[in-house]
Amino acid sequence: MGLLDNKVVLITGASRGIGKSIAETCVKQGAIVAFTYLSSEEKARALESELTANGGIAKGFRSDASKFDEAQSLVDQVVESFGTVDVLVNNAGITRDTLLMRMTEEQWDEVITTNLKSAFNLTKAVQKPMLKARMGSIINMSSVVGVKGNAGQSNYAASKAGLIGFTKSIAAELGSRNIRCNAIAPGFIETEMTEVLDQDVVASWRNSIPLKRGGQPEDVANATVFLASDLSAYITGQTLHVCGGMLM
Repeated sequence: MGLLDNKVVLITGASRGIGKSIAETCVKQGAIVAFTYLSSEEKARALESELTANGGIAKGFRSDASKFDEAQSLVDQVVESFGTVDVLVNNAGITRDTLLMRMTEEQWDEVITTNLKSAFNLTKAVQKPMLKARMGSIINMSSVVGVKGNAGQSNYAASKAGLIGFTKSIAAELGSRNIRCNAIAPGFIETEMTEVLDQDVVASWRNSIPLKRGGQPEDVANATVFLASDLSAYITGQTLHVCGGMLM
């Protein structure tokens, strides 16, 4: 038996990195996975094939989570395909890093819309099936940057801090209906995006972390499975730091 047997898990932005690892881990734990992608049809279909290769159930949906109507349409499609949504993972996110003095309005708006508004859009859309079932788990992907801030990432930090406040509010609103809402705040997670960085810089980052290593996407995926599963049935409104001790 898996921790997520027969639970329908909807994951936004899952065609690569942390989102992909979450999708893979959820399927291994018995979940039925619906995931979104925006640009790469090829990567999405490859992931769909990978997730279903050993009998898993998964389906990719092209959808822009930052668009309100598309979010509602997505949830309608997932419910039509699988009957409900038990777990929502708001993972879609981007960065447009630069100092505030150089940041354009477009760079600010793009990050806030993709990282924060998308969580509003999807959470609002999944309320209906979750309220009908009187159960559900909503997981918002924040960041340690949303807790401590970071120079050159004011837009990203604001969006991720906003997710923490959003998480607490939704937990308070929906708790009486047995719908939980929690956030995960990853630290330095090594993905294909970090492979192109200067390795001396990466080594200094690793050395500054108490566990002396960067995290792996699987570390975040395992935390997601915990918050999605009944093991965390009495946990809501919380932010779980997956950062190797970077924040204490």
